[in-house]
Amino acid sequence: MRVQHRHIIYVQGYDPRGLAQYYRMFRTELRKFGRLYQLTATVSRPQAAGDGETASWTIETKASDWQTRTRYDFLRWEDLIQRDLAAPIWRTVFQATWLYWRAVFSGTITRFWKAHWRFATFVTYPHFVLLIEALCVLGIACAFAKGLEALGIPDPFSIAAAAALFAAGLGAALKYTENRTYLLYLLSDAIWTWEFSNRQRPEWDQRIDRFAQYLVNVARKGDAEEIVVVGHSSGSFLGSEIVARALKLDPSLGRHGPRVVLLTIGGNFPIVGFHAASQDFRDHLRLLAVEPSIDWIDCQSRKDVMNFFPFDPIAGHGIDVGAARRNPTIVPVPFREIIKPEHYKLFRWKFFRVHFQFVMANELPHAYDFFMIVCGPIPLSERMARPKAALAFATGDAAAREHAWKVLETAVPGRVDAADLGEMEPSARRRG
Repeated sequence: MRVQHRHIIYVQGYDPRGLAQYYRMFRTELRKFGRLYQLTATVSRPQAAGDGETASWTIETKASDWQTRTRYDFLRWEDLIQRDLAAPIWRTVFQATWLYWRAVFSGTITRFWKAHWRFATFVTYPHFVLLIEALCVLGIACAFAKGLEALGIPDPFSIAAAAALFAAGLGAALKYTENRTYLLYLLSDAIWTWEFSNRQRPEWDQRIDRFAQYLVNVARKGDAEEIVVVGHSSGSFLGSEIVARALKLDPSLGRHGPRVVLLTIGGNFPIVGFHAASQDFRDHLRLLAVEPSIDWIDCQSRKDVMNFFPFDPIAGHGIDVGAARRNPTIVPVPFREIIKPEHYKLFRWKFFRVHFQFVMANELPHAYDFFMIVCGPIPLSERMARPKAALAFATGDAAAREHAWKVLETAVPGRVDAADLGEMEPSARRRG
């Protein structure tokens, strides 16, 4: 089945920039996608829903022998995120530090280290930077206290003045170095994930429930042949929650109307699932693992320290469903193969830039291409099952495309052919 009408429901991560900046990036990357594959792709302006919680636009894509129309929904959280980031600096620092050490003593951080040392390092990074900045400011405050003491100022006054200088200096240092360190943002993110894991953010749960109902309505009433719920970064566990809760609202979700696919990219499931209080979340992962009517594709990259690689979202959480398991299909994404070498060298150490490559345009044709997933005629499950054929369809001549399509029509969703599997990175292949 060639997809002519697709519905994308995009679930962003913990990103305060929101709709305007994401849409600008999307429009820019769509142009690059069109140039790469020599096709025409036009996008409409975003239209916000009345409740302000979603915005939508349409993409029309035309090639020589196929065309598609995609409705793209952007689920919005930026109002909730910006509220978090507006909290006083001192409250963010104290709460995040308390929660980090609580996670250390509960064993959660140890589980992070065992599962993925690079991600554990990333989680620890803001606390390390906080310590360095605090020590530097403390040194200045102590020198100031010594100066006051040399001037004959009584100890109580010099200590109080030094303490005031330390508090003001640390606050200023954190504020004015934020654009380089992202420390306060990362601390707020850590607070949010802990509170979400412990079901202490009812406004998030309520919005997820509304989005789950929206997905049910789209599946029942929409005219798309394929619905893809895309969860990027923290949107991976938010997206899986939306799909799982939608299945509870309508157990026949994927059995009537369009095919429903969950695509998680750059995911960090353990940041929620490794908390002892997250049993509901793990139960939802178990539900998705065995649900035959939903295809779940999980894309991971070794070069992205902000996602877990390699990690099995089911076995990695200690979930055992035996032979009933059918999800997810784990797909490694080699960024070196989709970005030109000279550009890859420029941003490989810019962690946020690498993390967003999952949702940006390729510079080189590859089976993993976010915009081909969004705009192309190949259903997502078949694309991932037969990546060589999917690439041939995008880049070959008419005869090659015809042959590739015949191969794709024989693809079994959720299964990657042995010949294609051999090209995957060994660590990911063992997990998948």
